[in-house]
Amino acid sequence: MYCLAVLKPFLTWPLPELIGRVSAVRVLLVNLGTTAAPTEEAVRAFLEEFLSDPMVVDYPRWLWRPILAKILRTRPARVAEQYQAIWTEEGSPLETGTRRICDGLAEKLESEVRFVYRYGNPSLREALAFSGELRIVPLFPQRTGATTGTIEALVRDAGVTNSIWQIAPDAPGYIEALADGFLRAASPSAPEHLVVSFHGIPVRYDRREGRRYRRDCETTHRALLSRLGWADARATLSYQSRFGPEPWVGPNTAAVLRALPQNGVKSLAVMTPGFVTDGLETLEEIGIRGKKVFEEAGGEHFLLVPCVENHPAFVDALADLVSD
Repeated sequence: MYCLAVLKPFLTWPLPELIGRVSAVRVLLVNLGTTAAPTEEAVRAFLEEFLSDPMVVDYPRWLWRPILAKILRTRPARVAEQYQAIWTEEGSPLETGTRRICDGLAEKLESEVRFVYRYGNPSLREALAFSGELRIVPLFPQRTGATTGTIEALVRDAGVTNSIWQIAPDAPGYIEALADGFLRAASPSAPEHLVVSFHGIPVRYDRREGRRYRRDCETTHRALLSRLGWADARATLSYQSRFGPEPWVGPNTAAVLRALPQNGVKSLAVMTPGFVTDGLETLEEIGIRGKKVFEEAGGEHFLLVPCVENHPAFVDALADLVSD
């Protein structure tokens, strides 16, 4: 009798609808990943997986392995302190934000949506073992090998084909969510200047990819300024999170934050459109260290605009994407 009670709601559905629900497409939202805890041990485990990916660091293994071993001895303690500065009662801000996007999209689609990470858990690699149809959405509107490329490579190696749904760098819903977030955060008075900061990559990576990443970043930047009606002269596109000695795409965000007060800018807002969820690179690198750089250079008012996360316009954009 208990089994019949459980099955009764399904028995009232028309057969095609029942089959459709049983064979529903699974949507996977893929973010980069986060340490499981703000501890030295957890950070070391995450960095080892992340920095061992040859699409993230493409130096020859014989050269990179000794360097990585030194990094894993010296860097985790400092990075753990940075995570501790932004960790919340809910855990990692990146995971909290990714979960919000996932829940919002699941409610919108009325179907199963999961979030996974390229590095860490829940793992994209394990999720690819699912036997049904997958629609995989990298949460990176600007494409480069170290983010979208490494996701595509893992999917391809798993033998999963025709499954990547890539959100455009100027998707209307994405741009609307960015613009609305800025207008809400900057109200009631607009800042003198706007810095639009993206994660950096080495110059040679960008050249190898035909400048695709920089074009995507510039596309987002132009679309955002157009939607805001913001003058080009009052905005700067920059790149953050440099790592290692080789040249990276620029200008560097930290250098921009240091220079603006010297050019008379006292009131500043920073947006980070390359990150759809807040995390270490936004809350700590920009919100704490970047703010300190700006204020020590003579700046007075610093605003970090939150990432889009589950803004309705962004969730709608994702729903439109995977429903196409």
